Amino acid sequence: MTVPDPKAFLTSIFNAAVAAADPERTIRDHLPARPRGRTIVIGAGKGSPQMAAAFEKVWDGPIEGLVVTRYGYGAQCERIEIIEAAHPVPDAAGLEASRRLLEKVRGLTADDLVVALISGGGSALLPSPAAGLTLADEIAVNEALLASGAPIAAMNTIRKHLSTIKGGRLAAAAWPAKVVSLVVSDIPGDNPALVASGPTVPDTGSREDALASISAYGMNLPDAVMAHIRSPGADAPDPDDQRFSRNEVHLIASAGVSLEAAAVEARRQGIEAVILSDAIEGEAREVGGVHAAIAREVATRNRPFQKPVLILSGGETTVTLRAKGKGGRNSEFLLAFAIGISGMDGIHALAADTDGIDGSENNAGAFADGSTVSRMRAAGVDAKAMLAGNNAWTAFNAVGDLFVPGPTGTNVNDLRAILVR
Repeated sequence: MTVPDPKAFLTSIFNAAVAAADPERTIRDHLPARPRGRTIVIGAGKGSPQMAAAFEKVWDGPIEGLVVTRYGYGAQCERIEIIEAAHPVPDAAGLEASRRLLEKVRGLTADDLVVALISGGGSALLPSPAAGLTLADEIAVNEALLASGAPIAAMNTIRKHLSTIKGGRLAAAAWPAKVVSLVVSDIPGDNPALVASGPTVPDTGSREDALASISAYGMNLPDAVMAHIRSPGADAPDPDDQRFSRNEVHLIASAGVSLEAAAVEARRQGIEAVILSDAIEGEAREVGGVHAAIAREVATRNRPFQKPVLILSGGETTVTLRAKGKGGRNSEFLLAFAIGISGMDGIHALAADTDGIDGSENNAGAFADGSTVSRMRAAGVDAKAMLAGNNAWTAFNAVGDLFVPGPTGTNVNDLRAILVR
């Protein structure tokens, strides 16, 4: 089958992946039993307001609550308050939101229920510095993490040892109320304790693990931060702590489920689909080069897959900042991919973050094909120089190939879709 409009086809694949993580559908399937006492809804993340709106629709009973999200990502709720704060670098609004979330769950009883709506992005949205640290310290840590190239799991292990709300501490504050966490995973491997640094889900990652990652990725953190993380006061609650004994955790959406939905949509349109992995990590430009090599192999030798085929992958790559250009991990991946397939016919790709935002700009990612690099050159843009300068947004913007769907209301990590015709 021929695809008349590759961009429209790839957009339909993205839409199918996002629809599979629709919060109303997934929350309805994981509703807890009504408590004898109060029901308090809390949450954090780029998809949490839409989760809150969905919860209001399907919950049969009184509720109150508070959810924090990124600026511009709010949703209309009647009983749950939505606060907006900065992402990916924290700000004072996030600090106030953290304080209010902790206050919201204090003083509850064993008859009360706390429903935690957690999605990716919550780490930056919930600054709550440990004793002796400041918001400026937490901002410095976040900036160092984002520039380090460290995988998201390592980042979140560090974050939770510098916080009074992450690493299960928000759930511990709600004791003796029962906490039911509904989690949309943007983490390779889908460990719910690592999503948003696990404000309601503790894990076993230790201070030693955090210090090892700081050393391995050459992070230069403030002296006060290093002093704290070396002290026993930084230890996060243990998963065996009695305060978590009644709690439940449900993973309600993930990259794996969304990739399967994307594959089903491709087959519905007559194109066979294969999924490489839902947990690919690594430097974005290097992962882009590997995907380009696979696409070239299929295009020229019909292996390891027969064309026409849609090659899908998910996970979360990282970008080690070498310059101060505009971009994000998906556009950087795709620029390296475009360089790798330059001049080839019949290869079209979309790389995008399922939350609708890649990096700090308003695009989710971008499109590329075999003509991308030559079109950039005609527009006065050197693709390799743009890649070297972490300036992928500028490169794709120059040729009109940015993908801008707007906020999607969910976040199950990156989607990479490569059509070989």
